[in-house]
Amino acid sequence: MDSERPVPVLLMARELGQGGSERQLVEIAKALSRSRFAVHVGCFHPEGFRSVELSRQGIPILHLPVYSLRSLGAIRGALKLARYLRRWRIRLVHTFDTPMNCFAMPVARVFGAPVVLSSQRASRGLSSRPEQFVLRVTDRLVDAVIVNCEAMRRHMMDDEGVRPERLRLCYNGLDTECFQPLARQRLPVVAGASLVIGVVCALRPEKGLPTLLEAFAKVLSGPPSALRSGLRLVVVGSGPMLPTLQSLTIELGLQDRCHFEPSTSDVAAWLRAIDIFVLPSLSEALSNALMEAMACGCAVVASQVGGNPELVSDGTTGLLFRAGDAAELADRLERLIVDDGLRTRVGVAASESVRQRFSLQASVRRMEEIYEELLGRKP
Repeated sequence: MDSERPVPVLLMARELGQGGSERQLVEIAKALSRSRFAVHVGCFHPEGFRSVELSRQGIPILHLPVYSLRSLGAIRGALKLARYLRRWRIRLVHTFDTPMNCFAMPVARVFGAPVVLSSQRASRGLSSRPEQFVLRVTDRLVDAVIVNCEAMRRHMMDDEGVRPERLRLCYNGLDTECFQPLARQRLPVVAGASLVIGVVCALRPEKGLPTLLEAFAKVLSGPPSALRSGLRLVVVGSGPMLPTLQSLTIELGLQDRCHFEPSTSDVAAWLRAIDIFVLPSLSEALSNALMEAMACGCAVVASQVGGNPELVSDGTTGLLFRAGDAAELADRLERLIVDDGLRTRVGVAASESVRQRFSLQASVRRMEEIYEELLGRKP
């Protein structure tokens, strides 16, 4: 790398709203060394709340008005991206999600970006068949595929046939100044609760949220007690599963015990209102939401899939359960509800574990190492 001038790099995702990939892109973009990298961000939908964070940092945002990859708009977007690469002499393009892996990575390669990186931050099984086909082609065109946990690295090698030397591991990073274990503070909607069980995530099928509702109903069906009567469940997030979850809440008789809150940029405030955080995913890589909850000192319960066991040591920094097993999840919740000491111990251990292993600073240092390694190969 040139030691005198920052290297222009372009980080790209479909949108700049809620979601783990979007959060990681924005955090990396804001934290990369300005003396070494001149950071640009590109997206299809720039209206998300994270674009405000980037603008405050003076990071330019390239808007590519592409709404379908099978349209004239995709061709216009490709030409606009090509012009941008040349105008700003972009030397490295890094795509953070499947839509941009499929669209921007081939364009960047065709139009001569010296280094092109893709990301795989979720199981390929969640992508459509056409997307899977394109992704397997791009695996062989990129300089490297960035994965965010060991489980995803194994998935890419074992299931997708990607050679180990083409993979780079960079764990998600967390701003531990924003997410830290301050005192529990109830928000108005749960002000009278004895304990709050909750989740903060995008409401998508793979998050397994019906399992959480069913487990909560099982817990409430136990022997009456003052503690049980004061339990509340909060689901913070937006997405296509919301109507289904609201209907299930009525079916299970939980409408007076469950609160749905739309996606918010003030995640930390909600996490400090939650005593027990549950991530019941059916498929997961390395969950930002789970990391944030652990950093805030929540007692966490997570399904035993993907990168969750890399974050949660069962019985030490949280509890694990079999994905989709509402009865086992209910058992884990019951243990944490009745045992104040256990809740406190796993919450403290979780916060310390995230601070030591998954800080934003460590993630950014690792990403800078990857960028410099691959840029160093290209004159």
